[in-house]
Amino acid sequence: MSERDDEEREFDLKWADGAAHKEPSARARMLAARWKDNPPGPVPFRAEPEHRGSAGRSSWVSTVVVLGCVVAVIVLLGYVNLRPY
Repeated sequence: MSERDDEEREFDLKWADGAAHKEPSARARMLAARWKDNPPGPVPFRAEPEHRGSAGRSSWVSTVVVLGCVVAVIVLLGYVNLRPY
């Protein structure tokens, strides 16, 4: 590429960035058309969890399993180091 092409491209980018009106993306146009007839309902910022019982327990179970594996590896390595040859 020549310097002239680079200068023209830079000019075109500055011209495009400085445009007063920018066309929305295809997705924005699609959603605007869809919501024109059927607007979406309000959505909370952070929804309330629907089922909390087993989700809370499974995180504790996985934590205990991981910590148990770490302890088992530490004990196994200690046993291997203390064993006489």
